[in-house]
Amino acid sequence: MAKKQFSVKTMVITAVFAALICVAAPFAIQVGAIPITLATFAVYLAGAVLGAKRGAAAVAVYILLGAVGLPVFSNFNGGFAALLGPTGGYIIGYIPLAVITGIFADMNTKKHLSMIIGMILGTLALYAVGTAWFMILTGKDLMSALALCVLPFLIGDGIKIACAFVCGGALRSKLKVIRE
Repeated sequence: MAKKQFSVKTMVITAVFAALICVAAPFAIQVGAIPITLATFAVYLAGAVLGAKRGAAAVAVYILLGAVGLPVFSNFNGGFAALLGPTGGYIIGYIPLAVITGIFADMNTKKHLSMIIGMILGTLALYAVGTAWFMILTGKDLMSALALCVLPFLIGDGIKIACAFVCGGALRSKLKVIRE
């Protein structure tokens, strides 16, 4: 008999995290070309609680909903054109963020340091994908792009990581998502 890939509980929890990202992302504070949103916080939580595979699935659902036109991206934008704009690389970068966070969260649930390391490494991947896309679109050099797209966000992302670590650990143990 074939192994059941996703239980109904797992699918519902994954959908709830996709919805959480959809709710967190649109509210933005514009900082130059790249806005500050709570989307990264929601993605940290998705990876920490759901693990790599389901966390990435929640992010993929969010991206697909935005791509078809729902206003779930920053500043209530939606549509495929938003993915091709200056923030598109960061939106796509949420996938490796969730995967890396999830991999490290799954490594050892008793050693919480691994979850924080995963969130930090995932953020570096997010910055790399998003900043590279921003550079391609705008023609900015690396130092200018880092000054615009990374430096203003470091403190806020550090705070989001700390909050997601606390919330993610608690949610992970309460939800008891079955690992496949």
